[in-house]
Amino acid sequence: MTYDAVITDSHVILPQGMVDKNIIIDDGKIVGLTHDTPACDNKINGNGLISVPGPIDTHVHYGVYSPINEAAKTESHAAAIGGITTMMRMLRLGDSFTKSLQAQLDAASKNHYVDYAIHASIFTNDQINEMNFCVDKGITSFKIYMNLGGEIGHVYMDMPPDSFDLVAAQVDVTDEIVEQTVKTAALLGCPVLVHAEDYESCGCGIKTAKEKKQDGLHAWSESRSPEFEAKAIKTVSKFGRDYGCVIYFVHIGSERALAQIEEERKLGTKIFVETCPHYLTLSYEKQQGYLAKVMPPIRSEKDSKAVWSALSNNLINTIGTDHVANQLKLKLGGDDVWSALAGFPGIGTVLPILLNDGVNQNRITLEQFVKFTSQNAAQIFGMYPQKGTLEKNSDADITMIDLKKEKKATSDLFGGFSDYIVYEGRNLKGWPVKTIVRGETVAENFEVIGKLGHGKLVERKIN
Repeated sequence: MTYDAVITDSHVILPQGMVDKNIIIDDGKIVGLTHDTPACDNKINGNGLISVPGPIDTHVHYGVYSPINEAAKTESHAAAIGGITTMMRMLRLGDSFTKSLQAQLDAASKNHYVDYAIHASIFTNDQINEMNFCVDKGITSFKIYMNLGGEIGHVYMDMPPDSFDLVAAQVDVTDEIVEQTVKTAALLGCPVLVHAEDYESCGCGIKTAKEKKQDGLHAWSESRSPEFEAKAIKTVSKFGRDYGCVIYFVHIGSERALAQIEEERKLGTKIFVETCPHYLTLSYEKQQGYLAKVMPPIRSEKDSKAVWSALSNNLINTIGTDHVANQLKLKLGGDDVWSALAGFPGIGTVLPILLNDGVNQNRITLEQFVKFTSQNAAQIFGMYPQKGTLEKNSDADITMIDLKKEKKATSDLFGGFSDYIVYEGRNLKGWPVKTIVRGETVAENFEVIGKLGHGKLVERKIN
């Protein structure tokens, strides 16, 4: 028997720890781990490298500032170079799913280098009534934006395929919409992802800060206090308890929000928590300019330490990037923090940031790194054990990492749509050097060598 490929001599990270075995790959699947070197068509030398289950970016915005048929190409290219094997798209449609979803799915299906899955955002009662339609199409998680409503309900929806016109919309995600979304998701057996910031409080905070002529990232953070996060967390967690729905808090970056989540967990809400690299590494004390404007804002150095502490104590489950594929001309279109666009790219840098600042500084172990970047996400979102592990019969999604590799992070390294990154010029130690998706090598040594269209929509189970 001749297998498709064997990865030899790498350190393999399994849930129970590191093993030194060869990985046998055939037909896009892992056939087994062995000390032997069986006959194969392609021998991959893993000497000095670490093989981890393919990382899953739980939180990616693409298709907003360029249409999905283009955005899928550029952003999955950046993902492949950054070692991400599955990217989870935050789909935002302004009209009904029955009308617009299929065109998005069709355009996405031919244009990814890596695998992908979709979270559907819910803005209206009509969309709540179509959540079961999404489930039938393989979308089994839903997102609500508690930060959008009232005077701050402005949002850009995803562009229709082949169009380059921005789709601006005004939405009002009231508590009633939040409650009905949670209730419907519970009936469908799906988790709800929550952007937890109370929009009324944020609206007031922004108004006050503008009246006082405040500017800068510190003013941005102050105008959207962590107290407003805690308020939203409390509201939605109660709905989660009432209806028996799993709540997944996206981009948590403040000590106050983490404390509120612990309280809600004690009261019995089933909660998962995601953080992002920027909450671990950036603070308003140290960042200049408006590049790092994001919602919720980057916080203080003290908050950053609290997030690291929660991460190393396994109180956080996943790390997503909240990657936004936008460009500088839009990002910095105005002349103060209020007119700058929120969000920035991050899918290419998440692994090197975690390896440099986390694993290589002994803040997290390699086993934790695997849980936060792959295993937990696969389990939460119904992809395990197809994804998230290197066991027999799992997809051969494998990222090979060189913990000693040093390289400067630059935006042109990733070939994404964005012409900047917040980590520009930062020297990082620990990089992915090979990205394998279902047995095919899609990127090697910072170059994409895979076929466009290899990436497929991941079939997800309802947990």
